[in-house]
Amino acid sequence: MKYKELMKKALEAREYAYVPYSSFPVGAALLTKSGKVYTGCNIECASYGGTNCAERTAIFKAVSEGEKEIEAIAVVGDLENYTFPCGICRQVIVEFGRDIKIIIGKSENDYKIYSMEEILPHSFSPDSLK
Repeated sequence: MKYKELMKKALEAREYAYVPYSSFPVGAALLTKSGKVYTGCNIECASYGGTNCAERTAIFKAVSEGEKEIEAIAVVGDLENYTFPCGICRQVIVEFGRDIKIIIGKSENDYKIYSMEEILPHSFSPDSLK
C-alpha cells in the first residue's frame, strides 16, 4: 500500500471522530507488515482521562486482532497544519518498533514522512528493559 492511500484512509477515519469538547478531529491509519490496515479516530469523554487518541485506537485495534508488527502509521488532524502524535501516542508507537514510519499529513497529497527517531529521539522502549 502506498502512503497516499494510507493517508486517504486516515482522512476517512477522521470523519468518525467523537470530539464534542475539543472539536479537533484526528484520524489514523496503521499499516501492518502483513499488509493489513487498521484505522482509528480520537474519541473524547466528559471525564477527560477516558479520552483516546486516533493513533492508539488504531494500534489497539491491530494488537487486539493479533497484529504487532507495524510498518507505518498515517495521522491527520488539522487540515491546515501538520498534526503530530502526542507524547503518549509516540510512546505507544515505539513500543512496537523503532523502524515504524510516521506519515503526517493535511491531505492525501500533502504529507511528510518521519522516522520514530525523528519524532521521539532517545526513547524508552522494550529494548531499554533488556
